[in-house]
Amino acid sequence: MKSRFVLRSAGLLACLAPAWAWSQQTPATAPVSQLDTVVVTATRSVQPLKDVLGDVTVIGSEALQSAGQSSLAEVLSRSHSIEYANNGGPQTVTSLFVRGANSNQTLVLVDGQRINNATNGLAALNAVPTSSIDHVEIVRGAASSLYGSDAIGGVINIITKRATDKPLSAFADVGFGTYGTSSYNAGLSGASSGWTYSLSTGYQQSHGFDATNKKNFYHNPDKDSYYQNNVAASLGYEWLRGQTLSVQYYRTSVNGGYDMGNSPPFNDRAIQRLETYSVTSTNRLTDFWTSTLRVGSSVDYNRSENAPGDEVFGNTPDGRSVFRTRQNQLSWQHDLQLAEGQKLTLAYEHLEQRATGDIGNFNDFPVSFGNYDETRRHVNSFTGVYLGDFGRHHLQASLRNDNNSQFGNRTTGGLTYGFDIVDKVRATAGYSTGFRAPNFNELYWHNDGGFQGNPNLRPETSQNYELGLRYQDDDAEAGVTYYHNKVKNLIINQAVDSADPFSVYQPYNIAHALLEGVTFTGMRKFGDTRIRASLDLSNPRNTDTHQQLPQRSDTVLRLSADHRWGSFLLGGEVYLTEDRKDAMTGDKLGGYGLFNLLASYELTRNLQVSVRWNNVFDKQYTLVQGYRTPGSNAFVNLSWRM
Repeated sequence: MKSRFVLRSAGLLACLAPAWAWSQQTPATAPVSQLDTVVVTATRSVQPLKDVLGDVTVIGSEALQSAGQSSLAEVLSRSHSIEYANNGGPQTVTSLFVRGANSNQTLVLVDGQRINNATNGLAALNAVPTSSIDHVEIVRGAASSLYGSDAIGGVINIITKRATDKPLSAFADVGFGTYGTSSYNAGLSGASSGWTYSLSTGYQQSHGFDATNKKNFYHNPDKDSYYQNNVAASLGYEWLRGQTLSVQYYRTSVNGGYDMGNSPPFNDRAIQRLETYSVTSTNRLTDFWTSTLRVGSSVDYNRSENAPGDEVFGNTPDGRSVFRTRQNQLSWQHDLQLAEGQKLTLAYEHLEQRATGDIGNFNDFPVSFGNYDETRRHVNSFTGVYLGDFGRHHLQASLRNDNNSQFGNRTTGGLTYGFDIVDKVRATAGYSTGFRAPNFNELYWHNDGGFQGNPNLRPETSQNYELGLRYQDDDAEAGVTYYHNKVKNLIINQAVDSADPFSVYQPYNIAHALLEGVTFTGMRKFGDTRIRASLDLSNPRNTDTHQQLPQRSDTVLRLSADHRWGSFLLGGEVYLTEDRKDAMTGDKLGGYGLFNLLASYELTRNLQVSVRWNNVFDKQYTLVQGYRTPGSNAFVNLSWRM
């Protein structure tokens, strides 16, 4: 208890310290004005980040470019209220916990299109390299009134590389690091005579490390390598002032090793592929009315190849399992500027989901074992969002209805009020609701001898209350947020016959959860030095059993600082977390601390070299029982920009 008190106390002081002495800010010269960071995800329309009422973060290109061999999930977890876990490396299945919510309770978008698959509800984060991303927008809290199902914990929108406003821009990166890791990326973009274009591609590979340890039944003492490639392209044309037609394509794939078979040792592989494409027409119909019509599709494909063997131990006779989700999406959005400081957004969306699942062919069965009883569903949605600024008073209201072909109508809403107490200090209070529709595994999976779906499941629902206080100027930020998100009809798996040790497990709506916590954040600039800190004090728990939800800690402290000397930048990061519980075994997973270093040097105006050294002190820690995590590892990257 003493260590926990010390960690929480130190974290609170660390978060408050960066924003001290605001009244002493008397720069010798006026600060150079910079373009405001804007976000779209928080309100479905463009809004300066400083004006957003909710708990929103933007991870910019600078942080992504300095990620080294860190996975996207690792980069996200460096932002407050986000934790992650994977099964033995960046190439394996990844879970993300936003404000303590389950991984399938956070909606993930790529360029505005949902990528949570319909089979298990997870997003293929392991397939998305940081080098292919321009920036990431994170919205915390229930947001189903903006985006529908899955947005209980929040929304993460991954924005891939885009066209620049220059006639021609180009970049190339090459990097090498620990575990035989290498990365190669290149791209070009531009704008001219009404045309915009971008094209980028990348390839990453690594020898990897052993995914499992001796505590894992499937332990195979080998290096689990991975190979990753991606391509992104866009083309747009403004055929008349305010009238633009554009197409966008993104494809990424990872072929990664993991341990599943154990007799004899086998090079188990999983191929995860994510593909999205869309056509968008943006039309400024009047001075106050803009229409955006988009038609798009996303495909999530996962194929696992294991040693042929006994399916009881995860090895099907042909050693292969395949899951695939296609999501066809149409949206028609209208942004109306009602008056100065007042905006109304109205949108219609249609979503069609198709899912297939196959865990291997058995000679004794006429069809592939594991197919679903139902393979498709569709959702029609109507959304309205109102934004109003009235002097010191600010309002955001949203209402949405989703008509699901399986569950009927579901209406969600959100209301947030902000008040400027004094200049640069704003208090907020909000209420929002969320829901998650059960996925196809939970609903329709055939009995495979250990698990079967339940077609009678109801959607999970949530009610989120939130209070915030924030200070912000050019050189300092400080904030505190309290959230209370109550989840009902939580779906958990339970034995059909509790007296039978070999009973089939089936999902039921029998649990309730409370995602509650307080987050402190702070940032302070001292000339060329910048300090950041955040402290999460949370209690994500099952309110029926009063047990903490697995793989989530109740205390996480993040600290970072960097300083620039001309062309040279040096920085450090600290990540400290308390104990957690393992999801499968319930065993205690000890808390841990990580220290990272990063440095960069501008060799010329266009050429830069950067180094990231993660886990400097080679800390041994566990995210999932039986699976390894990377030790001390470094990555050197040479980048060229034009």
